[in-house]
Order: sequence, then structure tokens, then C-alpha cells
Amino acid sequence: MDVVAYSAAPLPLISSSTINNIRNPNKTLNFINNSIQVFPWKPLASRIVEVHSGSQLRCLNYDANGRRGSWYAFHNREGDFKCSSLFQPLRKKSSRFRLVLVSCVHPQKLGLYAANLQKVINWKGKLKRHFPVHFVRFVVGMILVMSVSVVVSRTPSLALTEENLLFLEAWRTIDRAYVDKSFNGQSWFRYREDALRKEPMNTREETYMAIRKMLATLDDPFTRFLEPEKFKSLRSGTQGVLTGVGLSIGYPTGFDGSTGLVVISSTPGAPAYRSGIMSGDVILAIDGTSTETMGIYDAAERLQGPEGSSVELTVRSGPETKLMALKRERVSLNPVKSRLCEIAAVGKDTSRIGYIKLTSFNRNASSAVKEAIETLRSNNVNAFVLDLRDNSGGLFPEGIEIAKIWLEKGVIVYICDSQGVRDIYEADGNNAIATSEPLAVLVNKGTASASEILAGALKDNKRAVLFGEPTYGKGKIQSVFELSDGSGLAVTVARYETPAHTDIDKVGVAPDHPLPTSFPKDEDEFCTCLKDSASACYLNKMKLFSR
Repeated sequence: MDVVAYSAAPLPLISSSTINNIRNPNKTLNFINNSIQVFPWKPLASRIVEVHSGSQLRCLNYDANGRRGSWYAFHNREGDFKCSSLFQPLRKKSSRFRLVLVSCVHPQKLGLYAANLQKVINWKGKLKRHFPVHFVRFVVGMILVMSVSVVVSRTPSLALTEENLLFLEAWRTIDRAYVDKSFNGQSWFRYREDALRKEPMNTREETYMAIRKMLATLDDPFTRFLEPEKFKSLRSGTQGVLTGVGLSIGYPTGFDGSTGLVVISSTPGAPAYRSGIMSGDVILAIDGTSTETMGIYDAAERLQGPEGSSVELTVRSGPETKLMALKRERVSLNPVKSRLCEIAAVGKDTSRIGYIKLTSFNRNASSAVKEAIETLRSNNVNAFVLDLRDNSGGLFPEGIEIAKIWLEKGVIVYICDSQGVRDIYEADGNNAIATSEPLAVLVNKGTASASEILAGALKDNKRAVLFGEPTYGKGKIQSVFELSDGSGLAVTVARYETPAHTDIDKVGVAPDHPLPTSFPKDEDEFCTCLKDSASACYLNKMKLFSR
């Protein structure tokens, strides 16, 4: 018999009141840190008790009648092994019991082991008819002790190293948080056991490599491992400061046969922007290394670096391919720019339009948008334009908060997993400050992630008219988890649907109207396109706010 685990220590005590809960097929009993909790559970053919002991999760199957001195089999979630246990009274005729774990065996050996246990039980019945009860108890007890002794003698050493524990920490994070519970069609538990046996984890770098190899099996470019420095850099980016060239990049849609990495947005005033790199351009190489098979996060790391250092980019812009050297700078990601546009009207009061350009969703975004609205309101604006072009997203909660600024009520986004809708974010009016003025939203193919959530919410709730081109189409949400050594994981935890239940992944949010081809992205030129009817980018104010 192949033994994989053994514990002679009793698990937490079970009171008679808890036994009543156990007998309820709609409940699950959990042992967590020596405490007992009861949770709802779907009715099953066999009743189940979940036992949390250390890092293991095991389920105890039991019948409706068994309790004192009865044997049960339970197994962990991956089905790697099954265990035998018994409820043992604390003393004769006691109403309090303890659950004692006796042994764990591989499932292919369980049939033989269970048959042997059944023989013991059958022998017990026969002995009762011919021998005194105390003698029967002694014989059965000796048989069980001998069985346990055999189990102990064949138990291998399964001591986990510090590196193993870090790997398991990453594994558990994916197990709990990852959106696809089929884990790309593989047994996630079996992968853990195989990796612990086969993957070298003698150094921290080997452990990191094992984690990266594990994540690669998910085939999800947005779920990735971040070494401590990268994790720190990611957090600093969401706080509003980066040292780099000011580019946000993504994968090409594939519709035009593009390879490499596409520029989603170029931060105004940053080195890339000053060099003429714009949304839609394709980065073919970074410092001579082709981006054809390069991940976006590997590319982002290469683009960042010490202030004053240089990076060489090969960029295709339309039919032209250019080689350019950029010097990295400290890029301050001030997420909001705004200005007031006054448009004269014949026989009517002058129209005053408040223009707000939101470039990213960092921790300052929602407060900066509120401040811009209040400033423009003080100048008596009577309509707003929210420019989300080339906004590649950022923090999901900031996108939700900004939607609440513009919406009195309504669904903002549905969060979904493999089973369907699991959460709904709604506006309740508590944070709304601009719900009445006409609103136009400008989008393009550089509008991605959190900015798509915002655009979709405003469109589907009929709060705004969308102008531009279809957005990027990133319909998945990532959360960032820090591991114990300072490294981290960015994990795809959900997909989302707009309030109209539109899945925009790889499709994008469709605008209501196109913008003139030459419509500028600079806030200063924006006003010219509303004032000058002779301009090639002219857009009539009435058309801007009409459906």
C-alpha cells in the first residue's frame, strides 16, 4: 500500500450540537484553525464534511446512520489520495466526539484497503457471537494498531522547503482567484504535485522559473509573475509616476496581419510623444530584440529603466519604418487635463463646453475628474466632453468611481466568471455630481480596459453619446497579489459585460458616430474644431450632443 500522509493527532472536537449540523445534508462542516464553522452546501447523495487541516482541504463522506466507532473515507480535492478516519467518543456514552485521521492512501489502493477494513468489521461481528465483548475490542484494536504501524513505516519524507512554500503560495493564489476554473483544460491539483516532484526549486531564481512555467500553462498573457522590482514598479505606475518613455502597449488585433506590439497610447509630453510615436504605431523591436513573440510585460520592463538612460526602438508608422533612440525620463502621469471652450451663437447665449481629457486610471483619477468638473462648473459650463482616446486603463475601482460621478443610477458593469454573472456594480447617486448636462465621450482604438468599462456604462445607460472608433477590446479584469517575498502575481480574475450584457473582449465598444479623420487629440486644438466651420475637423456643437 502506497502511503502519502499520516496523522495520529486528533482533529478539533465535535460537540453533539455540531453532530446535528452534520446530519443536515444542506450544511458543510469546516475545521479551520481549531474552530468549527457551518456553511450552506448543496444537497448531495452523500453528505460531506470539509476538513481544513494545515494547507490541506479534505472532504469527509459519511452515511446518515454512522457516527460512533464507524469508519469513513475522505479525499482531498485533487483526488490524489483518500483517507480513513473515525469519530471517537471522548469517554463512554459521551455526546462529544473527536475526528481522528488514521491514514491516507492512493485511490487505486483504496479498494483493497477498504475491503480489509470491511473484513475487520465482519470479524468483529463474528467474534461477538463467540467471545466476550472486551476480548473482541482488544483483538480489533490490535489489528488497527498494526495497520497504522504499517502505514507509518512506509511514510516517505514530504518536508517542504522555503522555496516549495513560495511556489505553493503562488499556486494557491491562482487556484483561488483565476477566472477559468478549468485552468485551460488541465488538472490544477495534479500540476502542483507534479511540479513539486519534478521542478528544481533549490534557489529563488529556480522557484521563479517554476512559477513562470506554471503560469504559462494557462495561456493567458495578462496573468503573469512579477519579480520584486517589477512588482514595485507596477505599484508605482498606479500611483502616478514612472521612469520610461511614456508608452502604453498591447497586442495587435490580428485583423490586419500585424505582428509585434501595438502602441495603445502615447503620454502627452513624454519622450515617445515628442518623437512622433502615436496610437496605432507598431513597435517591431526594442534595443534590437524583435517583439514578434515578446510579451507585453517583458516589453514594458525593457521600455522602463533608469532616468537618463537610452532605449532604441524600431517603429512602423503606416508604411514607414523608423529607427529612433529615446532617452528615458520621469513621466508624471497627471491623469486629467481640462479647458473651457466658448462658442458664440447667433441670437443666443454663448455656449460654454467643458472639455476633460482623462489619460489614465491611477489613484488620482476620480478626484482629479471631480476637481475638473467643479472648476468648469464655476465657469458656468452647460455641456461636457470627456476624452478617453488613448486611455489604456489602469485601476478598475477608479473606473467605477468615475462612472458614478456621471450616473444618477443604473448598472455600471457586470463581473462574470465561467458560471456567469457573479457581481454587479451599480450607481446609487451618492457620488453623482454631473448627471444633467449633455455629455459626449470620445473614444478610439487606444481606449482600453477601465476606460472601456466607463465608456460602455455611459453609452448603455444613455448618459452620453460616443464619438470615434471601436475601442481596443480588453474585456478581462486583473487583480494584483503580493507574495511573501515581495514578488507578485497579476491574475485575470474575471471578465466583464457592459450594462447591455455586451462582452467586448477582442471586439471593443462601438461608438455612436465617427469623428472627422483630422479631429485633434490636443485640448488646445479641440476648441478650434467646434468654433471654425471652415476647419477640416469642424464638428457642429448640436451634432456633438445628439443621438
